[in-house]
Amino acid sequence: MSKKSLFGKAVGLVAIGGVLYTAMGWPFFHYMTYVKKEEKSGEKKPGWSKLNHTQTNHPRHWFEEEYEAAKSWCMEQPVQEWYIDSRDGKRLHASWLPAENAKRIVLLFHGYRGNRFGSISGAARFLHDHETSLLFVDQRCCGESGGTYITFGAKEQYDVLDWLKRVQAENADQKLPIYLYGQSMGATTVLLSAGHELPEEVKGLIADCGFHSMKQQLRDLAAEWFHFHRIGALLLRLNLFCRLFGHFHMKETDTTEALKKNTRPVLFFHGEADTYVQPENTVRNFELCRAPKELVLIPGAMHLCSYYAAPELYQGKLTEFFERYDKAGIRHTS
Repeated sequence: MSKKSLFGKAVGLVAIGGVLYTAMGWPFFHYMTYVKKEEKSGEKKPGWSKLNHTQTNHPRHWFEEEYEAAKSWCMEQPVQEWYIDSRDGKRLHASWLPAENAKRIVLLFHGYRGNRFGSISGAARFLHDHETSLLFVDQRCCGESGGTYITFGAKEQYDVLDWLKRVQAENADQKLPIYLYGQSMGATTVLLSAGHELPEEVKGLIADCGFHSMKQQLRDLAAEWFHFHRIGALLLRLNLFCRLFGHFHMKETDTTEALKKNTRPVLFFHGEADTYVQPENTVRNFELCRAPKELVLIPGAMHLCSYYAAPELYQGKLTEFFERYDKAGIRHTS
C-alpha cells in the first residue's frame, strides 16, 4: 500500500474519530436544554426531576403543605393572560395579577424547567397582600411559552427586557416602581438583564439562589452529584451544540459583566444547605455587584426553600427593600 493511501486512511480515521468524539456531547446537550411538549404540559416529568438530589432540593420535599397552598392560591386568582413575541420569534406567556391600590409591580421569573406557578409562588401572596401587582412569567420552553431549548439565561435575559416593555405600557399612567424577582435560573436571568439599559421605573432586583454561570453550575453538579471533577472536554462539546442548535454561547450566561454594569440595588437570598446551586454562586454574584446590595443567607434551607424556611425574615427583608427603594432615584456607576 502506498504512503499516499496510508495517509488518506489515517486522515479518514482521525476525521471519523473527531466526529464521534464531538457527537458524544449531543446527548448531554439534549438532556440539559431540550424540553418536550409533554413536559411543558405536565403530562410527563423530565428525567432530571427524578434524581434524588433534585427532589430533596425542592420545597415540595420539605414544605409540601405550604408549597401546595401557595401554588393553589396563585392558580385561583383572577389573572389576565398576556402574550408577547420574543426577539427570536417565540410566543411567550405570562399571567398578570393587578393589586388594588398597588404601590409597585414585581415581575416573577421561575427557575430551570419550572413554570409561573411553581416554587416562585411562595412569596406571591405576601407580595399581593402588600399592594404589589404581579406578573408571573412562563420562561421560554416552560409552561405556556414557546421554545425548544432552555438557554440558562442567555436568551431569557432579553425576554425580561421585552416583558418590561409590556409592563411599561400597562404602567404608563401610574409610573409605579418595578422590581425584577427571580429564583434559581430566574435569578441569574434577571441579573443578566441588569447588564442592559433598564427602564427608569425599575428600582431593584431580587435574586434568590441564582448561579454564576452555566459552565460553573454544570461543573458543580458534576462534582457534587456524580463525582466527576474533570469535564472540561465535555463542556467544550456541549458549548458547540449550544451554538449550533440553541444559538447561544455558554459565556453569555456568565453574570460577571452584567453585575459590573448594573446600577440597580440587589437583594440576594440563598439557602446555606443548597446542594443544587452552591451558595458560593450567590456570594460570588454579591461580591461582583457594584450597586447597593444586601446578602441574606438562610441557615438550613435547601434550594428554592429560603422563603418557606424563614418566612418572617424573608418577608421583612422584602419589605425593607421596597421601603428603601420605591421612591429612590437610580444611582449611575461608571
